[in-house]
Amino acid sequence: MSNNTIENVLILQGGGSLGAFGCGVYKALVKNNIHLDVIAGTSIGGINAAIIAGSKREDNIDQLLENFWLELSEGFVDIDKLSPFSVWNWYMKTLQVLSKFDYYPYYSPLSAAVAGIKETYSSNRIEMEMKVKQIKSFYSSAIFGNNKMFVPRWIPEYALKDPEYFTPQKWTFLYDHSPLAKTLERYINYDKLKPEGNSNVRLILTAVNVLNARPLTFDSYKEQITATHVLATSAYPTYNFSWIKVKDGVFAWDGSLLSNTPLREVIEASPKRDKRIYIIENYPKNIDSLPKNIPEVYHRARDIMFSDKTEHNIQMSKVISRYLDYIEELYQTIENNVDKLRIDEKQLKRIRQKYKIYKQEHGAEIKEIYHVKREEPYPHMSENADFSPQTIKNSIKEGEEKTNEIIKNKKLFK
Repeated sequence: MSNNTIENVLILQGGGSLGAFGCGVYKALVKNNIHLDVIAGTSIGGINAAIIAGSKREDNIDQLLENFWLELSEGFVDIDKLSPFSVWNWYMKTLQVLSKFDYYPYYSPLSAAVAGIKETYSSNRIEMEMKVKQIKSFYSSAIFGNNKMFVPRWIPEYALKDPEYFTPQKWTFLYDHSPLAKTLERYINYDKLKPEGNSNVRLILTAVNVLNARPLTFDSYKEQITATHVLATSAYPTYNFSWIKVKDGVFAWDGSLLSNTPLREVIEASPKRDKRIYIIENYPKNIDSLPKNIPEVYHRARDIMFSDKTEHNIQMSKVISRYLDYIEELYQTIENNVDKLRIDEKQLKRIRQKYKIYKQEHGAEIKEIYHVKREEPYPHMSENADFSPQTIKNSIKEGEEKTNEIIKNKKLFK
C-alpha cells in the first residue's frame, strides 16, 4: 500500500475502443510516479485493469498496456483498402444474418449511410469527414469484427464447430469475443491475480448476473481472477456478445449494465482505508448544445446511461464520515465516564462491539477525487467501435495529456 492512511484508487469505465483513453491516463499516472493500490473496472475498463494488475512485466507496465491497444488496432479492417467485391460479399452475408433478428433497418448500405452524413453535415467539412470515418469504422467492426478481440459468428470457420451455425434464429449473440482471451495471454499473468498472488495492486472487476440482475464483484484479494472473469466483465449484450458462465448456475454480462463506474464496489471491498480516487470518464456528462438529429439524440441518451453517477456515493461517504465522527465522540464520552454512568457490563460490551464495527471496520473516507474526462468534439453513436490505428493512438495521447494537465494544475473535485 502507498502508506498507512490513504490508498490510491483508479476507476476505469467501460466504452469499447474508448478504453484507449484509459491507457493514456494510466501512462500519465506512471510517469508522475503515482502508485496505485486498487484498480477497479468494468467492460473494457476491466480489461485495462486486469492487464495493469496482472501484467507479465514487472516494469514498464504502461508500455505493455499500450502495446495491447496497438495490437487491437492491428485487428482493424480498413474498408477503404478492400476490394469492392470482398466488401460486398461480406456485407450481404451480414445482412442475411441480421435480417433474422429484425436488425436490417439499422444496417442500410454503407454508400447510403455516407451520403446521408454528407448531406446532414455539409456545412462543416471537418465534422463531415470525421463522421464519415466513424461510420466506416462502425461498418468495419460490424461486418468483419476484430480478430484480436471479437469475430462474427457467421464466418465460415464456425460452420464445423457451431451447432447452431445454420439456424441463426436461435442465436443469442452475434459475435464471439473469446479471441480476446487468447490475445490477453500475451499480457496477463493470472497467477498474480489471486490472494497472495504477489501483485502490488488489488484488482476489482464487476459484472451482472443475467438470471437475477444482481451485481457480481470479482476481487483478486478474495478469489482467483481468470480469463473467464475478464470475458464476463466485458460481455456486453448490446454489442451482441454472449453471456459468460462464471460457475454453475451463474451467467454474467457486462457490469456496465448496472454501473459503468464501479466506485461503490471499491468502497465495499476496502472499507477501512481512506482513499484518493482517479475516475476515468469515457462518456461526457455535460454538453454545450442539444442534439441536432435522431442519431445525435440516441448518442446523447447512450452517453447519459453510461456517464459517471457516483456523486451520490461520494456524498453518502461524506455523510457517513460525519456520522462516524459523531459516534466516535459519543463513544469516547462513554469510555471516559464509565464509572459515573453505571452502565451494565453487558450493555457496555455491546456498545464496544458496535463501535468496533462502525468505526474501525467502516471508517474509510474519500479524501480526494480527480475526474479525467474524455472530450467529444465530434460525437457519434459508433465511436466506441472505432479501433482504427490513428483513432487508438489519438485516444491514448488525449488520455495522457488530460491527466498530466490535471496533475499539474491540481484540479481537485471534492
